[in-house]
Amino acid sequence: MINVPKGTKDVLPNQSYKWQYLEETAREVARLYNYKEVRTPAFEHTELFQRGVGETTDVVNKEMYTFLDKGGRSMTLKPEGTAGVARLFIENGLASSPMPVKTFYITPAFRYENPQAGRLREFHQFGIEVFGSSSPETDAEVIFAASSFLNKLKIKGVKLEINSIGCRICRNEYNKALKNYFAPHVEEMCNNCRTRFDKNPLRILDCKEEKCKTVAKNAPKITDYLCDDCKKHFEGVRSLLDAQGLEYSVNSNIVRGLDYYSRTVFEFVSTEIGAQGTVCGGGRYDGLLEQLGGNSLPAIGFAAGIERLLLLMENTGVPFPEETAPLIYIAGMDEKSRAQAFKTALDLRGKGVSAEVDHMQRSVKAQLKYADKIGAKFVAVIGESELESGVLNVKKMSDGSCASVKLEELYSYLLKEDK
Repeated sequence: MINVPKGTKDVLPNQSYKWQYLEETAREVARLYNYKEVRTPAFEHTELFQRGVGETTDVVNKEMYTFLDKGGRSMTLKPEGTAGVARLFIENGLASSPMPVKTFYITPAFRYENPQAGRLREFHQFGIEVFGSSSPETDAEVIFAASSFLNKLKIKGVKLEINSIGCRICRNEYNKALKNYFAPHVEEMCNNCRTRFDKNPLRILDCKEEKCKTVAKNAPKITDYLCDDCKKHFEGVRSLLDAQGLEYSVNSNIVRGLDYYSRTVFEFVSTEIGAQGTVCGGGRYDGLLEQLGGNSLPAIGFAAGIERLLLLMENTGVPFPEETAPLIYIAGMDEKSRAQAFKTALDLRGKGVSAEVDHMQRSVKAQLKYADKIGAKFVAVIGESELESGVLNVKKMSDGSCASVKLEELYSYLLKEDK
């Protein structure tokens, strides 16, 4: 037998309604905030992620699925959503659109890493990206959109943590301070962080190795090195969150795992899904478009992992809507009545009513058992007498009550009773 690849997961029929619920909620939030959907390819030119995500990141160094296509071109399955949307923005000339350009996506992504709770090699994200605005109001709106999404899912116990990692100017000074701090401890750090020390010491703060976390515990705080503009911007974001009563804490160690971030970064964190506690994270990336060959425009976004959210909801007992079931099951007693049941079901479906009939040549008794198992709200049996009279005996499964309904009035009866 051929098994599912390690780090991937099948979604079964009795689970897919949960995914649909999350995706429908994501689309509803996007509608409320006026974000328009974009879709990017599952694979892109490898250079996009090398330049966009950053060569010092674990994603690029260790986790990308990269291959040569038949033309000898290096391609990579997308490990995250932002770089592809930024490429879409540049390539399709969206810089000439009215600003800001507000987009969202629901997409699979791929990273080769050790599978664990809430972290797979193929995973799915709901993300939003906003291009063209540098205002603190945009940062705050993006954070509120993420908060609205989690609230609509009725997820509790998630904490918002924010930080500012400044711009290129103030981050240069901060990197010097970090190098001075980490220099005496280089030999105590992991091999990756030894490389980061020379190339991008900020990345050391994001390391998950315990020995590196211990060394970084007393590192200088980026908020002490912000330039006046970045400090004013961060204060503006915080004042907007404060004004609306959105609780948060400032975590100076949040730098996010990708190199394109600048200024505001944030995470919604839970302790209910093990060590991988971030269920939603994002921030500003004002230099990314220019880095990818586009115009210099500000941008900000977030991504939420759908698998992690599902795990969190299941672990904390968050209720899901009931799985959808057919409104009516129509059973047939013989060949002629089965044909009528089939026709009636098609007629109802054509009018927007979910209806089911037998496909397994079951007895009427077995059909009724099946109707109960799949949760049909109503059941009608068609036999010889029903064919002659044109009147069906319709049973309401919730209370066992029955009603005689003319075949041509079945649709209006179901609409009236299904309340």
